[in-house]
Amino acid sequence: MKKLLNEKEFLNIPKVGDVVKGQVITASKNEVKIDVQGYNVGVVRGREMFDDASEYAKLKPGEEVEATVVELENENGELELSFRYAGHQKAWATLTGLLDSKDITKAKVLDANKGGLIIKLASVIGFLPVSQLSPENYPRVSGGDKSKILEKLKEFTGKEIDVRVIDADEKTEKLIVSEKAVWEEQQKDLIDKYKVGDTVEGTVTAVADFGVFVKFDNLEGLVHISEIAWQRIEHPRDLVKVGEKVKAEIIAIEGSKIFLSMRRLIDDPWSKVKDKYKIGQKVKGMVLKINPFGLFVELDEDIHGLAHISELSDKPVKDVSEIAKVGDEMEFYVITIEPEHHRLGLSLKSPKKKQERKEEAEPEEKKEEETEEKSEVKEAKEEKE
Repeated sequence: MKKLLNEKEFLNIPKVGDVVKGQVITASKNEVKIDVQGYNVGVVRGREMFDDASEYAKLKPGEEVEATVVELENENGELELSFRYAGHQKAWATLTGLLDSKDITKAKVLDANKGGLIIKLASVIGFLPVSQLSPENYPRVSGGDKSKILEKLKEFTGKEIDVRVIDADEKTEKLIVSEKAVWEEQQKDLIDKYKVGDTVEGTVTAVADFGVFVKFDNLEGLVHISEIAWQRIEHPRDLVKVGEKVKAEIIAIEGSKIFLSMRRLIDDPWSKVKDKYKIGQKVKGMVLKINPFGLFVELDEDIHGLAHISELSDKPVKDVSEIAKVGDEMEFYVITIEPEHHRLGLSLKSPKKKQERKEEAEPEEKKEEETEEKSEVKEAKEEKE
C-alpha cells in the first residue's frame, strides 16, 4: 500500500479541475490526443476542443499544450480533457494582468445596447459603458434620444478599439473596459499645457441641450448653456452652430474634463444696466417665454426682464397666457434692478395707480392703529382699577 501511495505521489495524479501540461500525440478536427506528463493519455473532443481560441486550431504532434481535467477516466480509460476551461482560466489570468499593469490593448466590438458597447477581449465577453467612451466617440444626441444614441453606438460593431481594463472579476465574470482612460493618458501632457484663465480658440464640434463642445489643440471642452451668453437663452443652437469658430476662456480643469466660458470674454451688459434703465421707467419689450409664474421679456439684445404674475394685472391672474403670447410687444414699467444677480423686474401695473392705492390704504391702516391704541389704553386702565 505504501509503495502504491508513493507511486501515486511520484506520478502526481491530477484531480478534476486541474490544469495539466502535455504533448500533442495526434490532432484532428474532431479530437486531440495528449501525452499527459507520462502519466496517461488524455483526449480533448467535441465542445471541449475550442472556444474561439485560434491558438488551438492548428495543433501539430509534439507541441506542448495546457488543458483542464474534466474526468479522470472515460470509457476508453483515458483522461477527459478540455481546452475550453483551460483557455477560460488563461484568459482571465491575461485580463487580471492587464488590470494590474494598466496596459493599453485592443478589444473587438461585437454589438451595442443603449448603455454601451459589448466587446470581446482575450476570448471573454465584456462591456464598455457609454460614459467610458472617448470624447471623440461619445454619442452626442440632442435631447438624449435613446434610439438615436443606440444607432450611433451600433456603428462601432465589428471595429477594434484601444481600451484599458478597469474591472476584471473571474468569479462574477465581470469585465469592464474604458476607451476614455486611454484618451486621458494620451492627452495628459497636452492638458498640462493649459491653466484656468487661458483663452482658447476652437471649433464647435457638437451642440446639445445643456451646452456646446469646442475642440482646440486636439482637446475638447464644454461650454455650459449658462456660460454661452449673458442673456438667458432657450437652446445653444440659437447662438452657435457646429463648425463655427469661437473663442472661450478656461474656467475649470477636472482631470480630463475642461470647462469653458464664452460669455466671460464679452463685457457684462448688466454692469451698465442702470445707465440704460431706471426704476419707474416705461419701456417696450417683447415676450420671449411664458411660464406659470410670469413673462420673460426681452428689452434689448442683452437685457431680459421678468414680469411676475402678481405684476400683470390689478385683478388675480389664473392663467398667464391670457395676458400675453410669445412674440407680443408690450409696454412695461421697470420696478426693480439687480445688476449683481442679472435680474430686472417688470410690471404691467402703473406706478401712479399703485401709489394711489397705497395712499388710499394708509388712512384705513391709521384708523386701525388708533383703534388698537385706544383699546390698549382702556385695557390698562381697567387693570389699574
